[in-house]
Amino acid sequence: MTDSKRENGAKVDFDAKDLDPYLLKDPEAMAMNFARALENLGKAASAWLGPRERGEISDTVVEPVTDMVKTLSKVTEYWISDPRRTFEAQTQLMSSFFGIWMNSMQRMQGSPLAAEPIARVDKRFADEDWQKNPFFEFLKQVYFVTADWAEKLVAETEGLDEHTKHKAGFYVKQITAALSPTNFVVTNPQIYRETIATSGENLVRGMKMLTEDIIAGRGELRMRQTDMTKFAVGRDMALTPGKVIAQNEICQIIQYEPSTETVLKRPLLICPPWINKFYILDLNPQKSFIKWCVDQGHTVFVISWVNPDSRHALKGWTAYAREGVDFALETVEKATGEKEVNAIGYCVGGTLLAATLALHAKEKNKRIKSATLFTTQVDFTHAGDLKVFVDEEQLQALEAHMQELGYLDGSRMSTAFNMLRASELIWPYFVNNYLKGQEPLPFDLLFWNADSTRMAAANHAFYLRNCYLRNALTRDEMVLDGKTLSLKDIKIPIYNLATREDHIAPANSVFLGSQFFGGKVQFVVAGSGHIAGVVNPPDKHKYQFWTGGPAKGDYDTWLAKAKETRGSWWPHWHAWIEAQTGERVAARKVGGAALNAIEEAPGSYVMARS
Repeated sequence: MTDSKRENGAKVDFDAKDLDPYLLKDPEAMAMNFARALENLGKAASAWLGPRERGEISDTVVEPVTDMVKTLSKVTEYWISDPRRTFEAQTQLMSSFFGIWMNSMQRMQGSPLAAEPIARVDKRFADEDWQKNPFFEFLKQVYFVTADWAEKLVAETEGLDEHTKHKAGFYVKQITAALSPTNFVVTNPQIYRETIATSGENLVRGMKMLTEDIIAGRGELRMRQTDMTKFAVGRDMALTPGKVIAQNEICQIIQYEPSTETVLKRPLLICPPWINKFYILDLNPQKSFIKWCVDQGHTVFVISWVNPDSRHALKGWTAYAREGVDFALETVEKATGEKEVNAIGYCVGGTLLAATLALHAKEKNKRIKSATLFTTQVDFTHAGDLKVFVDEEQLQALEAHMQELGYLDGSRMSTAFNMLRASELIWPYFVNNYLKGQEPLPFDLLFWNADSTRMAAANHAFYLRNCYLRNALTRDEMVLDGKTLSLKDIKIPIYNLATREDHIAPANSVFLGSQFFGGKVQFVVAGSGHIAGVVNPPDKHKYQFWTGGPAKGDYDTWLAKAKETRGSWWPHWHAWIEAQTGERVAARKVGGAALNAIEEAPGSYVMARS
């Protein structure tokens, strides 16, 4: 028996034999494997409950769920407060469902479609049965219509303040991403076929992996995104030769060995973020920005932040500026004899660097002669979806939690970052790991992403309050070491790099921040996102970057007029650095005559796991 259907105007044959992969072959084996999968699921539940029953961890899941319910209830209240509004919203959804149902019936009968189905590119629905099989195509269309309808309800809700509407939209996206039919065995054709073909063996493996991931997270789900056994810091990554030449309570300072006979007279100091670890800039010899800089003749120093614990609870931004950036500058001078440096700050490391530069300007400290900022926000007006997690009520709850421990566990920040792109960074791994039972492939970038760090309580509270909540730095209200800061006091040249697809530091946010510095700013936009746009070696010939005039006016207008250049921005940046001062001297010995090596790079601080 063959039925004929249409897909976007073309007939597609659907034969009864297409149902063969969905027909159960071995009921006995299926029953046995379901029992084994349930046994493993019970072990996962025990691994999750055990630490809570023993009081080893406090469950914080209820806090974001409570905020989500409270936020979405305001949307619901608007739509049900007026019966006519409620009726119109329900009618719109049911009418869409009816249209999808009619289309499905007509397709199965080979009749012309009443309306073309929603067509969109979505990697989650790549399996051919999402188009070929009427049942799964029906589920897909219902999902798209419902998700669009829910998002439209939020967008059209009146009377909400901007932050509440932003949160509501974000939470709706999280819910629709979670409820996608691709995330369930019986509504995902690929998973269903695999479950039938293996008699449920995939679920046995998946529930075993779920148990292992909860055990690895000590009661929290630490979803694996890569094979963590295939990499080790210092063996497979962070391999550029160098030595730790100084350290204190919150950081180690690494100096890298020269690879050229002469080097730029002005050393280069890199201030990475303390959220994640510095070796994203030294991932492997082929991708290493640090090694590339060394090979161009830079004397490179890097701050390797401590992975803090309760001992660092009171270390705030002043400590990170003084015991981090200033300590590094003093170390550079001892090792090289140079008082002047070029500095780089990445992400929140760049925000700290900008604040420290403003502090230096107050103190007439002129050691840093140029600053480069990678995907750095100094103004947080357009800070994106991370602002969802920052309001007074949520901050008070978070601060109370941090005060108990003295720090915020790195898994909390990792979860927040993953939620920004849940359809790519959470649910595909849920499906592959726990429904397919497949071990993830080894991927160095995802190993680094999973190597999360804790945040010292005082440091993180200051960051969230002063940046995301109050936007204090560009309002001239941030106070460090008793001094009120102003970015207008920073007169040195700035190379400000944004990335076009950045979901953590949006390009328009970096663009706006460029306008608050007191000196000349070279604003550059790189292709790709927060990591790949920065870590883009020239020999890969990937992506592109845009350059133009000053960062004034509207970001989209600036980008439309900017010059596009294929490939990496690294050579453009290096030329900009040499234009500041290209003077060279003989290559320097690590540590110079004043400092002895403490240990080999990448040092011990970066090895501490959360």
